[in-house]
Amino acid sequence: MKHYLHIIICTLLLMAVSTNMSAQGWPKDYSGIMLQGFYWDGFDDAQWAVLESQADDLARVFSLVWIPQSGNCGYKSMGYDDLYWFNDYNSAFGTEAQLRSMIKTFKEKGIGTIADVVINHRKNLTNWVDFPRETYKGETYEMVSTDICRNDDGGAAKKWAEENGYQVSANNDTGEDWGGMRDLDHKSENVQRCVRAYLDFLLNDLGYTGFRYDMVKGYSASFTGQYNAEAKPQFSVGECWDSSETISNWINGTKVDDVPQSAAFDFQFKYVCANAFNNGDYSKLGQKNPWGDMPLNSSSFKSGSFRQWAITFVENHDTEKRPDGSSNGPLEKDTLAANAYLLAMPGTPCVFMKHWLKYSNEIASMADVRRAAGIVNTSSYANMRSSKDYYATAVKVGDENRLVVVVGSNLEGWVPQASQYTQVLEGRHYRYYLANSLNTAWVDKASGTYRTGEMEVRLAAVTAAEGAKLVYTLDGSEPTAADTQVENGAAVVIPHGETTLKVGLLIDGKVSAVITRNYVVKNADEKDPVIIPDFCTVGEGEICAFFESPLSWSDIKCWAWDTNNNNVNYTGGSWPGQACNELGKASNGNAVWKWTYTGTFTTPPSHIIFSSNGAPQTADLPFFNGGYYTKDGFVEQVQVGIDDIFADGKPAGVRIYDLQGRRINSLTQKGLYIVNGKKYVVR
Repeated sequence: MKHYLHIIICTLLLMAVSTNMSAQGWPKDYSGIMLQGFYWDGFDDAQWAVLESQADDLARVFSLVWIPQSGNCGYKSMGYDDLYWFNDYNSAFGTEAQLRSMIKTFKEKGIGTIADVVINHRKNLTNWVDFPRETYKGETYEMVSTDICRNDDGGAAKKWAEENGYQVSANNDTGEDWGGMRDLDHKSENVQRCVRAYLDFLLNDLGYTGFRYDMVKGYSASFTGQYNAEAKPQFSVGECWDSSETISNWINGTKVDDVPQSAAFDFQFKYVCANAFNNGDYSKLGQKNPWGDMPLNSSSFKSGSFRQWAITFVENHDTEKRPDGSSNGPLEKDTLAANAYLLAMPGTPCVFMKHWLKYSNEIASMADVRRAAGIVNTSSYANMRSSKDYYATAVKVGDENRLVVVVGSNLEGWVPQASQYTQVLEGRHYRYYLANSLNTAWVDKASGTYRTGEMEVRLAAVTAAEGAKLVYTLDGSEPTAADTQVENGAAVVIPHGETTLKVGLLIDGKVSAVITRNYVVKNADEKDPVIIPDFCTVGEGEICAFFESPLSWSDIKCWAWDTNNNNVNYTGGSWPGQACNELGKASNGNAVWKWTYTGTFTTPPSHIIFSSNGAPQTADLPFFNGGYYTKDGFVEQVQVGIDDIFADGKPAGVRIYDLQGRRINSLTQKGLYIVNGKKYVVR
């Protein structure tokens, strides 16, 4: 009985520790990497359906994906003028159904979704003081004029309210004033009630894992602490855009029971990197930024005590060069080297979407090395050597240096001892070395799709053992001592197509530490095949067409007309035409739609256009009955039975040949024919 009691007590203690950890805002010794899954005006790339389609690729690298604020803001918006918190999630990035599907898919793949939470301010419906009236769990939530800070917009909100018969709060803002929208008074019980319900909705209804709080200098850090202590997100990060001292003070300001409730973005890490890489002076990585600050994750900042709470990055949607030309200290050079430095260092790295889209395979390879070294957010580091043209850093796990990263224009400026480290990765202005104590085989390219044609990968034997070699296979089988043996640094050719490469260390005749890479190698201009789903069918006598829409398109409309009949319209006469019916998903995740003509014409149109409710749209495309189309045009006609095709004569666009290759106009005899490139039997 005592034994079981001991187990129960231990279990309860572990549960208490687990609960406490989940309320700490960011886990200690965390090894994950976050992706900022959007950029400014990146509406197409950040569509929920587009992100969901990439879940497998993202899951190989990222544990967290931070997405734009997901509620409806009243029009096409990046979400920082938030309007609806509960009842309208059809936004510029997709529908609520698509959002829920993406979050669910991410969770199944091991990815947590981070919500962009904007509670410093809120947009109004028609005037300065009217907010949406919404319901959640049977309760009504509505902010009122007295939830607006007394000094909002320098007093302009109060002046307008009084002139129009309203009152604002008696409380001034607890943070910095901002005049873009109405600043919320977080001392208000109604505001707190609405925020608490909102966070509960994000976590427990939509399924988010955590929060990225926008513009946290706009209200007291204590409120972030208060909200998180109750909501208990697994992850929380605040945008406190300021000096390291201000950021660390903000983190401390979120404490509840002396435990910080949120991490913060390490802006000084970003600016130190921009200063070094933009100027080609890599020694600046070990110096303060131009404004006199060291990064939060730096060993020199308060003895590294804030590394757990440092979310490091080298670019984001506010600092990048935006389409309108504005920017705030953007990273302009050496993007790959900057990401190599980011992904080697302690803190939790947050990769910018534009960098991921351009360099996904390289970043994935860097992430592989980080994981192999076992680097976590609380790891420590030390500079090994520094000069204007290179900077070498050793990163520790426990008491052992596990990874050395060298960045700069002179990568030979400092090379670690071969007896201690083995080079595993190299690119423009960066190199990675792993400690030989790890005793593992290595491949310098991560699993993934490469549009390079036939390519080479380099193998590495990360070990201090004398005489160690590498063995590998290309067919997915476990390598043995009898398989191909090569030396450290050998190149292996990966052919076009799909290949599973397995590599192991061969020491004293025994194979160990086998690693696996799965590659899909394509030519640079190779297009993915279009596979027509089985659910695309054509009824007898039906005039119809199918459209596989890009993931960023929705609400597909069809516009069809006949140039042979005075351009008569088949789809309503008013652009963008007739709504299509969504049938399902193609194998690549794209939605497939069907347009069916329901009018009285007996002949088909000559041309067709598909659009996403008007824009974007396809080109003017020739119409083929039962045709399957993508945004690039006609693919082929859906296979239907011969009797169906010719029940009412031969429709336009159908090509018929006999086995001698002669084109014929109709099927009048039994036999074997080629119809639109496919064999059919007429009995």
